[in-house]
Amino acid sequence: MRKYLFNAGVISALMSVLTVRKATKEGPKDWRLGLLWASWGIGVLLALGAVKQREEAIRQEELERELERTAKGRRSRRRA
Repeated sequence: MRKYLFNAGVISALMSVLTVRKATKEGPKDWRLGLLWASWGIGVLLALGAVKQREEAIRQEELERELERTAKGRRSRRRA
C-alpha cells in the first residue's frame, strides 16, 4: 500500500482534485464538468496502474534471475 501512497505520480493525480473541485465550484455546470471529472478519474487510475505495472515488472525480473540461477546450478552439478 505504501508503494501507492508515496508514489509521486499518484500523489500528483490525487492532488489535482483541488483544481477540479475549484473548477466545479466556480465554472459553468455543463457537460464539460462531467468530462473534467472523468479525466481526473482516468488520470488517477492510470497513475495507480503504472505503479502496479512497475511492481509486476520488478517481480518478473526477480523471478527470471532466480530461474537463471537455478538453471546454472543444475548445469554445474551435471558437470561434476
